[in-house]
Amino acid sequence: MSPSPSFRSAIRLVALLNLAYFAVEMTAALRIGSVSLLADSVDFFEDAAVNFLILAALGWSATRRAKVGTVLAAILLAPAVAFLWTLWRKLGDPTPPEPLTLSVTGLGALAINLVCAFALARHRAAAGSLSKAAFLSARNDAIANIAIIAAGLLTALTRSIWPDIVAGLGIAIMNLDAARAVWRAARKDASEARA
Repeated sequence: MSPSPSFRSAIRLVALLNLAYFAVEMTAALRIGSVSLLADSVDFFEDAAVNFLILAALGWSATRRAKVGTVLAAILLAPAVAFLWTLWRKLGDPTPPEPLTLSVTGLGALAINLVCAFALARHRAAAGSLSKAAFLSARNDAIANIAIIAAGLLTALTRSIWPDIVAGLGIAIMNLDAARAVWRAARKDASEARA
């Protein structure tokens, strides 16, 4: 079954929104030295790449789409790697990020990710592991953004680096779980394509 034109439109919208907010969040992360924002900005870039790849793969056979799903599971690990790198740097310079910018940038990211999640929610079974990857990514990102906003508020209260680090760790763990779910869906797609 070929995915509907509305699913293609939703994927295109999600890819473009993620690419645009990647630039916004990366700029803010580098300016205030935030571990969680940097991990989340890498996640925005990864989501844009994933969704552009999904858009390209929609016309492919079920077997090739299942292979792309496997690749997407690996791509979902990128924010975890970014988190580890920024954590190492943050521990070397334990200055807390500016809380207002952290929270406001997280709020903007939440708005973008809610739009993406709602755009993808009704299509989450449209293309097997591909649509599952897109939906899980947007949903997890919205949850991560709530953690970033909370980290900003807690940083304002405590002037500690730890709320930002804990939020970044949560983002990394969610992406590991999403990668596992997409991997399983891709394996199922591959089995069904062979049958």
